[in-house]
Amino acid sequence: MADTPRMLRIAAAQLGPIAKDEPRTDVVNRLRAMLADAATHGVELVVFPELALTTFFPRWFTEEVSGHDQYYETAMPGPETQPLFDDAKNLGIGFALGYAELTPEGERFNTTILVERDGSVVAKYRKVHIPGHDGDEPWRPFQHLERRYFQESDEGFPVHRAFGGIVGMATCNDRRWPETYREMGLQGVELIMIGYNTPIHYAPDPGQNALQGFHNHLCMQAGAYQNGTWVVGVAKGGNEEGVESLAQSAIIAPSGQIVAQAMTTGDEVIVADANLDWCANYKETLFNFATYRRPELYQRIGSQKGVIEPPT
Repeated sequence: MADTPRMLRIAAAQLGPIAKDEPRTDVVNRLRAMLADAATHGVELVVFPELALTTFFPRWFTEEVSGHDQYYETAMPGPETQPLFDDAKNLGIGFALGYAELTPEGERFNTTILVERDGSVVAKYRKVHIPGHDGDEPWRPFQHLERRYFQESDEGFPVHRAFGGIVGMATCNDRRWPETYREMGLQGVELIMIGYNTPIHYAPDPGQNALQGFHNHLCMQAGAYQNGTWVVGVAKGGNEEGVESLAQSAIIAPSGQIVAQAMTTGDEVIVADANLDWCANYKETLFNFATYRRPELYQRIGSQKGVIEPPT
């Protein structure tokens, strides 16, 4: 008799807009409602978006970096988020939650925490690839000041044994970089959770606006396929404080195929059954790193080639 496959029922819990003055307790209640919805479908792991507790505050410039400190969490869980942790433990559902973290040392990170089904904290991930700019640029219709309000993490992309498999996390702009997936792929990752807040308008090159949805899925599907892993990409979408943000949350199989996708731009739960053993179909054949990958060749080529300047 064949071994029973390692099945994990997962949900992407997409959020609609969060208003600038929306109380944290109201937002947490929205998350709790989606957690309860997922529980009715037998879900074991719920993935929430990046900065899931607040509006996307880096769109506004403040003279002092501390000007947005009301949007950061100094403890996780804290008094306002504890009910979400309590619900998850009572329901036996794990979750990944993105939020702004302010450490006791005054460091500011764009963070995701991963919590197991028994309520224990598995890991904390801090965003590596910070996009945008760090100075006031009032010419923009709205700003993207992540580099002002968050620092880059030097902790890399670790993976963890949890939920019956090998799991990892990334955040928003991380998903565009192949190194994100490959770092975890080299550690045998089977599930990558990615939350994002992505405005559809891209001020440095508005020509990319029409391609935002395509590029969003393209990079996650390629990362899943080339590393033989499930990927869950979860948005906070819709029109938030006058800024239209991408939705299209998706659950992607190791084949690169989208197996579930959100249809709205608001609060929505999508569910899929992830066979973690399916990852081996790719890790042990087409993308068998030990057999086919040639890092020594890449390094040699990189050291021999100079930078080619574009034509003038």
